[in-house]
Amino acid sequence: MNVIGIVGWKNSGKTTLAAALIRELSSRGLTVNSIKHAHHMVDVDQPGTDSYKHRDAGAREVILAGGQRFAIMHELRGAAEPTLDDLLARLSPCDWVVVEGFKTHSHTKIEVHRREGSRSPLFTEDPSIVAVASDYAAEFSGPVFDINDVPAIADFILNRQKQ
Repeated sequence: MNVIGIVGWKNSGKTTLAAALIRELSSRGLTVNSIKHAHHMVDVDQPGTDSYKHRDAGAREVILAGGQRFAIMHELRGAAEPTLDDLLARLSPCDWVVVEGFKTHSHTKIEVHRREGSRSPLFTEDPSIVAVASDYAAEFSGPVFDINDVPAIADFILNRQKQ
């Protein structure tokens, strides 16, 4: 399984780039899965729904299935947050996984960094960042892509995979 991470500080454009990269890779006939890390409390299930009632009653996992999709909600119930490796192991087979977040994990990553960002780039401290997507000529020792040049970024990760 090939994994590419998209990292950066809040409001840098990570989600926009991750979604565009997923769209680009998918349009090339590849199967793509994604993992999005959220630091805040997130709940995709709403109070009052049947699946919420199942979780609220104590179920550790609830699968909500329909004709178009299914979702698995897993309650940690005090257990540690799963690692990226734990989550990758749960995914269905695919060509690529685009991971948004998990900036402290050692997987291969592309950093999104903007000129007007108030925080310094992550690439100065993180050797697993292999490229930068930016709106300026970032002083990075590897490739720096225009943040909007998604085809070039996709070419880079696909060519890097072949090496």
